[in-house]
Amino acid sequence: MPASPTRRMIGVILLIPLIAALALSAFAWPAARTAPHDLPVGVAGPAAATAPLQRGFERQPGAFEVHRYDDEAAARAAVEERDVYGAVVAAPEGPHLLTASAAGPAVAQLLREAVTARAPAGTQVRVTDVVATPPGDPRGGVFGASMLPLSLAGVATGALVSLLALRGVRALGTLFGAAALAGLMATALAHNWLDVLAGDWWAEAGVFGLAVLAIGATVAGLAALLGRAGIGLGALLVALLGNPLSGVSSAPELLPESVGALGQWLPPGASGSLLRSVAYFDGNAAATPALTLTAWAVLGLAAVMLGARRTAAAPETPDSPDAPARTREPAPAA
Repeated sequence: MPASPTRRMIGVILLIPLIAALALSAFAWPAARTAPHDLPVGVAGPAAATAPLQRGFERQPGAFEVHRYDDEAAARAAVEERDVYGAVVAAPEGPHLLTASAAGPAVAQLLREAVTARAPAGTQVRVTDVVATPPGDPRGGVFGASMLPLSLAGVATGALVSLLALRGVRALGTLFGAAALAGLMATALAHNWLDVLAGDWWAEAGVFGLAVLAIGATVAGLAALLGRAGIGLGALLVALLGNPLSGVSSAPELLPESVGALGQWLPPGASGSLLRSVAYFDGNAAATPALTLTAWAVLGLAAVMLGARRTAAAPETPDSPDAPARTREPAPAA
């Protein structure tokens, strides 16, 4: 028996505050607990010279994961390959900090402040931005804001595939086609118009397209298995959980411990990491996020096809929206 209008009204009144509380917690809690957690950094130079630098990082237990390198060249290569966010080189004239603002301006600023605070009094810390953010986005704000629209595009794609009752080959064609066009459009805007990306144009378009496909296929797949409730579940998974835990606007290691790692296994976090690698670091450290997005896309597409087979195998009823209209035969004459 369907719920009465009064019960539905009460349900909405109680549900909206709950959703608001969940959304506020998901977005505000990570921002309020921003701090380094096992943040990879490097020290370079002779062991005797780097020992004080390493001890300085280790004064804050659990904050930094220190890697040792023989010289500045090795430390610079580690920064460029995204093995570490930055490195301190022990030079005769004083510490030389290597950063990569393209990996996260917030992390670069944190390292500047940490190294400067621990440097001997009167010592000038030289800073070199090895991989800088592009001129169009010096603080990384535009890059950080790019994931939410991308997530919404994916959710909208999956929802429309479900609501329009597209199944089988039509559903797959819609998901692939919408993702490809969204990738081209997003790259044209971010790379050519806003000038916030600096990598290979087609590789960036591929990342945008794969991100939309992974999210759209996930939402459509959940809807195919669970009905319209799957659309809501997919939207909550991507927008309410995936976006605030993505670490795109800061870094996964600056989110509360273990939460940042979880965010990298969700489509928004994997999309941000993959796009950052392709746009600024020549594809270094791109394998894991690429595989993560591919896995979400494949599982979502498989769920779409499974749902289509279940629908085709189910017996049709006159009340089913997919049942063909039946014409009423004229009653026999009395």
